[in-house]
Amino acid sequence: MQPAETEKRKNELPAGVPSLSVRALTVAYASGKQSLVALRDLSLSVAAGELVGLVGPNGCGKTTLIRAVTKVVKPVSGEVHLCGDEVALPQAEIARRVAVVPQEPVLPDAFTALECVLMGRTPHLKLLENEGARDFDAARQAMERTGTWELAERRVDELSGGERQRVVVARALAQETPVLLLDEPTAHLDIGHQASVLGLMRALCRDERKAVLAVVHDLTLGAAYCDRLVMLRPGGTVAAEGSAEAVLRPELLEAVYGTATDVFSHPRTGRPVVAPRTEGG
Repeated sequence: MQPAETEKRKNELPAGVPSLSVRALTVAYASGKQSLVALRDLSLSVAAGELVGLVGPNGCGKTTLIRAVTKVVKPVSGEVHLCGDEVALPQAEIARRVAVVPQEPVLPDAFTALECVLMGRTPHLKLLENEGARDFDAARQAMERTGTWELAERRVDELSGGERQRVVVARALAQETPVLLLDEPTAHLDIGHQASVLGLMRALCRDERKAVLAVVHDLTLGAAYCDRLVMLRPGGTVAAEGSAEAVLRPELLEAVYGTATDVFSHPRTGRPVVAPRTEGG
């Protein structure tokens, strides 16, 4: 079976089967003689063609969820399914189904941007196999989409923080997986590139039926670009999920984040805009 056919088959799931499904997931870390629960009985799903924003205060388990989905951490209980199969798959097969943009990406300083993006093709190569024309085409397309092709021959240590972030996004796109997990993909980016990256994610969902779960700290950005939001509270449980209008309510935000906010409708789109309530306001 050709690679393109394999990818098409993975995206064509039976009706009602989400691309990513997490069921009653509990994850705990050892902390001295005690166990610190990071996620407790958490369930969520992301369908093909859907961009879901994962929001919540620092330390509520957002990054832990991404690490559990990719088998970096082992859950205490619960299940994770990727494209209909439980995550008991070999690591290489997981990497062919889900690509990750980590919160703190590490890139080799001596590599060029193109070499870093080509690393995303590794799951599709056999042991000791070199990249071929198909891999270079995938890398170039990913870099053109993220506006990094002009950086292709630049070394990583010559790139700004924002440029490195976009290279990491390009690496994930070059991996050509049906599921994308993005941990703060707009970190280090200016407002123009934030809009570009999130707009690209929406286009991938619409045009290629990707399933995208993105950790987003900017609630207004999340409301503007995501189809649904899932809000976690401290302790790693779901506080609310649904449309941005249903989730981003002032009383819920104050209960979860511990700070008063004002929420109003964007004058052009009607989507929620969230602002901290200033003193005297």
